[in-house]
Amino acid sequence: MSAEPESVSLHPLGTAAAPEQELLCILGTGDMGRSLGLRLLQSGYRVVYGSRRPHSCGPLPQGAQAKGHEEAAQSAAVVFICIHREHYDFLEKLAPQLRNKVLVDVSNNLKKNLYPEANAEHLQRLIPGAHVVKAFNTLSAWALQNGPSDANRQVYLCGNSDEGKQAVAEVATKLGFTVLDKGSLSAARELEDFPLQLFPEWRLPLRVAVGLTASFFFYVLIRDVVYTYVDQGKDMSFRIMVSLANRVFPIVSLIMLSLCYVPGVIAAFLQLYRGTKYRRFPDWLDRWMLCRKQLGLVALGFAFLHVIYTLIIPIRYYVRFRLSASTISQIKENRTSVFDTTMAWRADSYYSMGVLGFGLFLLLGITSLPSVSNALSWREFSFVQSKLGYLTVFFCTFHTYLYGWDKFLQSYAYKWHTPPAYLLSLVVPSVLIVLKLLLLLPCVDRSLARIRQGWERKDPEDVSARALLT
Repeated sequence: MSAEPESVSLHPLGTAAAPEQELLCILGTGDMGRSLGLRLLQSGYRVVYGSRRPHSCGPLPQGAQAKGHEEAAQSAAVVFICIHREHYDFLEKLAPQLRNKVLVDVSNNLKKNLYPEANAEHLQRLIPGAHVVKAFNTLSAWALQNGPSDANRQVYLCGNSDEGKQAVAEVATKLGFTVLDKGSLSAARELEDFPLQLFPEWRLPLRVAVGLTASFFFYVLIRDVVYTYVDQGKDMSFRIMVSLANRVFPIVSLIMLSLCYVPGVIAAFLQLYRGTKYRRFPDWLDRWMLCRKQLGLVALGFAFLHVIYTLIIPIRYYVRFRLSASTISQIKENRTSVFDTTMAWRADSYYSMGVLGFGLFLLLGITSLPSVSNALSWREFSFVQSKLGYLTVFFCTFHTYLYGWDKFLQSYAYKWHTPPAYLLSLVVPSVLIVLKLLLLLPCVDRSLARIRQGWERKDPEDVSARALLT
């Protein structure tokens, strides 16, 4: 008895019924609503807009529908509210249609504390039968149109309904964004204030930069301009625009570069003193360490200004006048200057250290970019930012020492008994280098490595107490 072979029916792929695309509703046809709808359509969703004038609501993304508010809200399970808070009143009339629906509030305010409660909480109070979720408000219309490919972008959300947050999280993930759940709807105020912050991570570095720049500018102004006018009666105010600026910029750059690495050294000594890595650092040290990247980038900006100002020195009128006057004076007196080998070594070394330091500084800035740092392993990133970072500090500090050379030994350098500005700029980096060299001593480095691997030094009082108990 022979068995018949099994047969398999083959059908063209196109004949199979394609799964129906999920329909999402957007109330509001402004920039945010159109950008969000375009992104949803590109991600495979169907989109219906709710508008007061569905037949004349302006250009909409191709493939989207436009209906009245009630009809649009009733047709989708997830509704995006892309309108300003002052226009929320009409939503109360849609309460029956929005019951048990997920309402995604994407609104923001013009300033903080504009209303006594968050927009999302106000929306939840207007429509208590809906599941309100605060999300997408930290993204701009431009970011929605271009997607997350230009940078790592997160979608923050919060809400009281786990099902509602899950539905919104699925949409955000399908759009290509990373979701971060901030908890209940009480966090909506925090999310709405987030877009109103202006460079929150840059405030401390910028304040430090402004403070250092202003302090050293007035210090150099008093020494180089005011002192010369009082002591010699010469007007040197023309030096303010280039000469004084080109003295202040490298000073601020060197100090801020050193400030990037000072907190790491302080943290290392704290761990050695405490004998453990499991105790929190002081809050001020935590804040300092969190803004090291911004400190470094601001310092790099000042270094760029120093390089540009240095390059224009030969074309300055004052410099060309001094050179021509000196040349004519030598010709009239029939004398020549003797070549100074020591000065040549000093000048070449000074410029060489500056070029090397600035080159490494550029490397630090480039590797701090997310697109570059994400391509590096942690060991590679740590090598560049730590090992090469300290080498950058050394080159830049040595560059400054070569600039000063033996000037600090000359009495004329101490105008009104004040030290030259470059000497003040060497305090922080010099202390940093000395402390780092102490940490590199074999006995210290070995102890610090053990602590960072989890070893803890036992307290003698705890040891004696345990001995008494046993």
